[in-house]
Amino acid sequence: MKTFTKMAAQGDFIILKINKLPENLEPINKVDGVFVIAHSETGHNHVMEAEHVTAYKEPGLSDSDIFELFLSVDHSTEIEHLRSFDTHESLLVEPGNYVVKRQREYLPEGFRRAQD
Repeated sequence: MKTFTKMAAQGDFIILKINKLPENLEPINKVDGVFVIAHSETGHNHVMEAEHVTAYKEPGLSDSDIFELFLSVDHSTEIEHLRSFDTHESLLVEPGNYVVKRQREYLPEGFRRAQD
């Protein structure tokens, strides 16, 4: 398991510790007891157990439009990559506030999440 103090990367996202969450954020619903930190087009998502974490997004965004996700972590929680082979090592997130930035790519139609 990896640990970090200011920032870390796992797959196609980077997580950065921040002092304070922005105002007017919208909570994100957990699915099956976890928050999906980064969706994978192959179904091998990066997830955190939701017991000690609250996830937020900017108001009005659909899940496919989220390039920044905000986290409030109350207790040390791991981000795990849900793939049984060639997986990223889990990442321990200590209590605090964070922003998760998704890698994106540009197409003539606009930006989209980066795809493998």
